[in-house]
Amino acid sequence: MNIYKATEENIRKAAGIIKSGGLVAFPTETVYGLGANGLNPEAVAKIFEAKQRPTFNPLILHIRSFDQLNLIANSDDLIVEKLIKKFWPGPLTLVLKKKEIVPEIVTAGNLTVAVRMPANETAQKLIDYSGVPIAAPSANAFGFLSPTTARHVANQLGEKVEMILDGGNTEVGIESTIIEISDEGIFLLRPGGLPVEEIEKLTGKLNIKTGDAKPNSPGQLPFHYSPKIPLRFFDEVTEEEIRGKKKAALFFREPENEKEYVLIKCLSPEGKLRQAAANLFAYLYELEASGAEIILAEKPPSEGLGIAILDRLQRASKRY
Repeated sequence: MNIYKATEENIRKAAGIIKSGGLVAFPTETVYGLGANGLNPEAVAKIFEAKQRPTFNPLILHIRSFDQLNLIANSDDLIVEKLIKKFWPGPLTLVLKKKEIVPEIVTAGNLTVAVRMPANETAQKLIDYSGVPIAAPSANAFGFLSPTTARHVANQLGEKVEMILDGGNTEVGIESTIIEISDEGIFLLRPGGLPVEEIEKLTGKLNIKTGDAKPNSPGQLPFHYSPKIPLRFFDEVTEEEIRGKKKAALFFREPENEKEYVLIKCLSPEGKLRQAAANLFAYLYELEASGAEIILAEKPPSEGLGIAILDRLQRASKRY
């Protein structure tokens, strides 16, 4: 098995794989990422191959220093400076004008690049020791559940990854929030691990960008983050969809009336959004493997991290 504890020695070995053009899966504070040298087009191509990810879907470059940021993107904007000072390192991705050094395969031919500085120590050391920005989408098969443990990565990608660094369960549990800063304004591209309300304290009300035929960041496709069985919301499912089927259930809080389900998971008995976000993908993996034929989900509150949780569940529900 290619899972290794995230020790100092193993992180340095993983950095050697990155330098030589290979693939490494590693923990961040959000989810596990599938990393390659972000300045090496052939290495980045291996990410798309391993995930079976369409090449029109851009990647995020993970950086460790402001020197690396200046190498790959134009960041001389007052709002960008404020956001970086407040939220980096952390679960915020910025879409900025790219510089020529960034390969076209990373940006899917866009003139912008998505950049993030992760807060996880293993990720930080891996970028440091590799000496390059690391391109890293979530370390899963394209379109399916994002991994929050090393075992999730191994189960989905197996030996397609040369090394999986095991840093335990991820802390945030859902992907980063993505915003774009352009001459036209500031746009929310994907809600995520940083609540939108926190960002808007600095930026004012964010614009919502929808319906782009050519996405310039991850998380903009109509379906994504899906279990291998259908997921439906309690308030939207029809009797015909569930008749005679083995059902599993995902509740936000503890349910008052427990019907007959193969398995029930509760994201946060006390209704805490941070706990719910951290549990989301891990619980969906359990429900997927429960033997059920359909997952019924309760919608979380549309505030704070609940917005990101609902976004993931809505995209999951649109796959089938």
